[in-house]
Amino acid sequence: MLGLSLSVVVTAWVGYMLYKRYKPQGVLLAAGIALMVCAVVFGSGTILPAKQATGFIWFDIFEAVKKMMSDRLAGLGLTIMSIGGFVRYMEQCGANKALVEVSAYPLKLVRSPMIVMMVAYMIGQVVDVFIPSHAGLGLLLMLTLYPIMVKAGLSKLTAVAIIATAKFTDIGPISSNAILAAHTAGLDPVTYFIKYQLPVVIPSIIVVGIAHYFIQPWWDRREGYSVDASNNAVEEAAATEKIPRVYAILPTLPLILVIVFCPLFVKSVKMDVITAMLICTIVAMIFEFIRLRDIRPVMDNIMTFFDGMGKQFVVVVSLIICAETFAMGLVKIGAVDALIQGAQSAGFGLKSMVLIISMIMVACSFIMGSGNASFFAFAGLAPKIAAYLKVDPVLILLPMEITAGFGRCISPITPAIVAISSIADVSPFQVAKRCAIPVIIGLIANMVTTYIIFL
Repeated sequence: MLGLSLSVVVTAWVGYMLYKRYKPQGVLLAAGIALMVCAVVFGSGTILPAKQATGFIWFDIFEAVKKMMSDRLAGLGLTIMSIGGFVRYMEQCGANKALVEVSAYPLKLVRSPMIVMMVAYMIGQVVDVFIPSHAGLGLLLMLTLYPIMVKAGLSKLTAVAIIATAKFTDIGPISSNAILAAHTAGLDPVTYFIKYQLPVVIPSIIVVGIAHYFIQPWWDRREGYSVDASNNAVEEAAATEKIPRVYAILPTLPLILVIVFCPLFVKSVKMDVITAMLICTIVAMIFEFIRLRDIRPVMDNIMTFFDGMGKQFVVVVSLIICAETFAMGLVKIGAVDALIQGAQSAGFGLKSMVLIISMIMVACSFIMGSGNASFFAFAGLAPKIAAYLKVDPVLILLPMEITAGFGRCISPITPAIVAISSIADVSPFQVAKRCAIPVIIGLIANMVTTYIIFL
């Protein structure tokens, strides 16, 4: 009971510090170390098994963190960093922009504002699979889809709300959250994407789109927003550089490779995400050499790949490591065991636990403005909860990972919402309000679908 009480206090402190916009890495790392120190002081748990212990219990705390860092950097961390490097190279050579422009081209032929809105929404959902960054995807769509939607007769807030919800789900084999969920569940990312994510996400995508169709015009009428098609800054920015349309295929190549050569389709050839990213980066370099006809910039620009890897370590991998340190602290002090015993006493089964965990994820993502931070903080606890319930860990991880994206898309402090709101010169609070009803309806649809298919 003491361990659970200390965990509640430390977790409340973590929530407060994150609400105050402190860096989550430092907060989560400090909280995890503090919990393990309390575990040692109060004798509520062992830090390392006897065979792995250093011989001095205070050093065991840092030895445990070191072992976890080694495992993450060699496997999951390298996967995420290679994706970050490839995405950064795609941004540098303009391939991501070409993909969005090619996808958005048919919109220019449509005159009905509501049809434009729905087609733009579906384009955002499709491109989401290929661009794992919420902010990066949002900014690209602001350069391409936003001017088209505004000129078609949609209000600024309607257009921005459509773009903000382009990533209300965090899906795909190259998503950081999805990779962590698959890794923790012991699954291949492609298997996790096709077998688990798609069945529960597709109904939500449809429901959210339908909700937008009715909710956004209602908000426009209620709030008296008029169409302003005079903002050409974004459109001009989109026209500053022309990239060959064939470049649109480059961001899709890794997904094609990992899906074609995954165990579900081709068992004789193994292809992991890291290998796919390296192959496709070399292919992109060949495209660049053909376009530029100069070897020097091609060789020089490869540094953007490694720069992207480094940024992913700083932003994402470091967050995973610190979040898992926090999760380790919760486990070592006995908080998870106490929660499981409490759930057992209360008669909570799988369905009840999934509902509670999902609501916690939505709340944390809303408060933090980040689906990554909330999911990374609690993903490490899923196997232990699954072991208590005697179920496959993926049944706990799937709703945790999916619902984290929902909470992020209704938070006015989410970096992506703040960024795209500033471009359109609208309030992020107004954007979050426009997103709230469709996203909440989508959340309900997602939970219902999850219960029907998997629980």
